[in-house]
Amino acid sequence: MENSPLQAQLKALPAKPGVYLFRDAKGDVIYVGKAKSLRSRVRHYFQKGGDGRMQSAQLAGRAAGVEVIVTGTEAEALHLEQNLIKRYRPSFNVRLRDDKSFPYIAVTVEDEYPRVMFTRERHRRGVVYFGPYANAKKVRETLDVLNRVFPYRPCEGPKPGRHSGIPCLDYHIERCLAPCVGYVTKEAYREVIDGVIEFLSGETRPIQRELERRMNEAAADERFEEAARHRNRLFAVQHLAERQAADRRAVGTVDVLGLAVAEDRAAVQVFPLRDGKMVDRYAFHLENVAGQDAATIVEAFCLEYYGSSPSVPPQLVVPRGLGDLDALAEFLSSRRGSRVEIRAAERGDKRRLQELAAQNAELALEAEAAGAESRRLRRVEALEELREALNLESLPLRIECFDISTTMGEENVGSMVVFQDGQPKKAHYRKFAVRGQVGMDDFAAMAEVVSRRFARLAGPGGDDYDEGFAGVPNLVVVDGGKGQLSAALEAIQAYDLPRVAVISLAKRVEEVFVPGRPEPIVLDRRSPGLQLLQRIRDEAHRFAIGFNRQRRETKAFKTVFDDLPGVGPARRRALLQHFGSPERILAASEEELEGVPGLPAKTARTVYAQLHRTGGA
Repeated sequence: MENSPLQAQLKALPAKPGVYLFRDAKGDVIYVGKAKSLRSRVRHYFQKGGDGRMQSAQLAGRAAGVEVIVTGTEAEALHLEQNLIKRYRPSFNVRLRDDKSFPYIAVTVEDEYPRVMFTRERHRRGVVYFGPYANAKKVRETLDVLNRVFPYRPCEGPKPGRHSGIPCLDYHIERCLAPCVGYVTKEAYREVIDGVIEFLSGETRPIQRELERRMNEAAADERFEEAARHRNRLFAVQHLAERQAADRRAVGTVDVLGLAVAEDRAAVQVFPLRDGKMVDRYAFHLENVAGQDAATIVEAFCLEYYGSSPSVPPQLVVPRGLGDLDALAEFLSSRRGSRVEIRAAERGDKRRLQELAAQNAELALEAEAAGAESRRLRRVEALEELREALNLESLPLRIECFDISTTMGEENVGSMVVFQDGQPKKAHYRKFAVRGQVGMDDFAAMAEVVSRRFARLAGPGGDDYDEGFAGVPNLVVVDGGKGQLSAALEAIQAYDLPRVAVISLAKRVEEVFVPGRPEPIVLDRRSPGLQLLQRIRDEAHRFAIGFNRQRRETKAFKTVFDDLPGVGPARRRALLQHFGSPERILAASEEELEGVPGLPAKTARTVYAQLHRTGGA
């Protein structure tokens, strides 16, 4: 590396704080890091022995270039590092696995009549988020209790109601105040939403006192049915509050973090306490932590978790012995807008909570390892069973499944899904639009799709090389019966291929048909082998239906919107991106159309008039 471009870059590094990006030979960013001194930190990777971490040696071996961005302080570098990691998702950085899938409760406070709803995203403006919660079931249970106590509207959309002019069933069962027909004022409805936000923020006593007052008043006036309803609501609120109580008022508002690390995996448990009450417990798993020290892992977790969290607590309690986290504290303080303290608890309730969080993290890591091993063994068992039952020469390590989808003979499409080692390999999924068919011939469509797939078996040097088509499967599965099997088999035999097993799986009684055997193979419904085949078949079916629906929606969109005055391709894309589907565009009001970015108000009014004049809405 003496005279390499990378060596020249290393010699020119400044001794200032900033961010560095390692790129591979293709120019892709593989690692983003921050440093107090870019020169000493980056050069450290390439010194003899590095820093002793396996990851550092691998990183130095793959890095073909380094790019640096100088910042004023280490805290500024932390901000920039977070943004660059989000942008590039480098393969060597610590990753918070599935962080976007955690459930939240969202309150759309900027709507005229706000909604309270379940969501898995947390980036919309004008929405207050609570969470993340440990699991979706708990969120739905909480929403059910809240809607019994606070009768906010459960209907979807920015405006209430279904345009029928009469209140729906939710009003009659006291789950909604019917703002759609004016049965409640905006001010009174806003008070309901304020109560929801207060409750979700941990203030449960006010609503309990109010329900007690209503119950006692109704009982005193001998309105016993109403008193019973208030009593039931009070019990529901008390149960929900007790479930998240863990009352430690002296602790205050704080997040307690517990960490457990094992090889290349780590688990973090977060105990959020609000005014001394532990409102939930959040569990997270991190990948790519091999060789990282605890401080780096905690810092990486906090960057990703609190970097997009709707709120940051004034204090974080972290494991002991992490060292200097001043830059992280400064970063979180800027996110919160006031000082955030990061400290290790030495005694008292906070230390006990931190030890409890660490124990839970250890248990979560052990449970995940046990679950992963159990799933691996079950996949091996399924592959072994298929090899025996189907008389295959080897384990079906790569399985490809094909399915056809149509809508009354139109928009005929095919799908190919790939399972590698018993797990979906989504990067190799492929879609096919069936060509030149009028009406529907399922056998011909299957033959065409399979033929086109195996026609793409080419080496990396080919002009139409596609990694998804490059590998030869051990087993091909087609959705259907003997006809589909024969069509696929004939298509495959047209190519000079290594031995590829081909079977079909019929839905009605889950029969497996194989070439040269008149009777189907019937596997035990509880067997891992059949369950794997069913999973692969269902995935191919889902993928084909999704592509078929996409093509139908595109066709419908073009048919309806091609002749709209003032709407070209860019504005059509803006409309579809804003509303999500042609149906929602057709149902939109004139005001909603005027709110589409990039669509002038005059054009929006013309579009609305045109759609309604032609009966589109």
